[in-house]
Amino acid sequence: MKVHHATTEEDFEKCFEVIHELRPHLEREDFVELMYDMTDEGYHLTYIEEEGRAVAACGYRYLNFLFTGPHIYIDDLSTLPDFRGKGYAGALLDHTIELAREKELNAITLDSGHHRSDAHRLYLNKRFKISSHHFTLRLDE
Repeated sequence: MKVHHATTEEDFEKCFEVIHELRPHLEREDFVELMYDMTDEGYHLTYIEEEGRAVAACGYRYLNFLFTGPHIYIDDLSTLPDFRGKGYAGALLDHTIELAREKELNAITLDSGHHRSDAHRLYLNKRFKISSHHFTLRLDE
């Protein structure tokens, strides 16, 4: 499976549907501008496509935290429902793991909604460990 790096407006537009699956609050008309803003902040978006359509995507950042040191944080990992079970998310994770190894980073971290048991199974199969609880205080509600 070939992993593509989204860098152009066309790439970002191609990835909207798969990211929207995970982040349904996002609006198509704002997505490309949001992606450019986020890439300016260090966000990277990779994807796998079938017949010119993105079917899985992974968004990540290079970060440095006191508790992990330099690492990759995965913001988003999603596959369109009709394409799940074909190894796309696993291939994107493998690609991200290889990037971290090449850069000699200490870890890869991510947060995952408590209800996403299929995703958790994938992460555990890829040797991720459940290491913390993530707490959020919404200030816009």
